[in-house]
Amino acid sequence: MIIYGTALLAFCHLMGLLLGELLGIAIGAKTNVGGVGIAMLLLIVLKIFLQKRDLMPKETEAGVGFWGAMYIPVVVAMAANQNVVAAIKGGPVAILSAIIAAAVCAVCIAVLVRTGRDNTSFEAGTERLADA
Repeated sequence: MIIYGTALLAFCHLMGLLLGELLGIAIGAKTNVGGVGIAMLLLIVLKIFLQKRDLMPKETEAGVGFWGAMYIPVVVAMAANQNVVAAIKGGPVAILSAIIAAAVCAVCIAVLVRTGRDNTSFEAGTERLADA
């Protein structure tokens, strides 16, 4: 079931946060050190382990794949939030570099949108169904 993939991701996330906190304490930092990265690695290891032993049904694998794909943008958003706080404390150079980076990304997205082709539209899908 797909929900088991979500449960596996939640387990990995909690274990990653716990191990990140313990690693932070061990090195003397008063923060989580790499907990999200540890969670992602743990998810990959557990997925491979379960697949090799045929303990992961296809539905569960789909759930792990979906949430694994969603996990990375969430982590990036969380890291970006922390970087914004650091940038505001860092002064005008950090804020200026963030504005320039955002502008470059916006220009790249605009160029890709104008030059790319989208074969995933609804009309293209119905034409393929009509041909079958």
